[in-house]
Amino acid sequence: MRTIDVTKDHCPMTFVKVKIALEELALGEKLDVLLTPGEPLENIPKSGRSGGEPHRRNQGENGNYHVVIEKRGFIQAGCGCRWGVQNKPA
Repeated sequence: MRTIDVTKDHCPMTFVKVKIALEELALGEKLDVLLTPGEPLENIPKSGRSGGEPHRRNQGENGNYHVVIEKRGFIQAGCGCRWGVQNKPA
């Protein structure tokens, strides 16, 4: 399982980093995302559903959270944040 830490990032970079990490995984592999409470914790699991399925959400160190996402397909949704970043076809 690959782990990425996006606790020091802000949207839309949290979404971008998770999207890139999921794209690098094979179907069925899992990604452990360490993120902060608030907008990242609300939006990353939602955006992950388009290409993966969030499995668990555990509070970790320093009040941050781990969200584990299993890759299940192509990621096509935007981040869902107030910035409205969308994934557009080339």
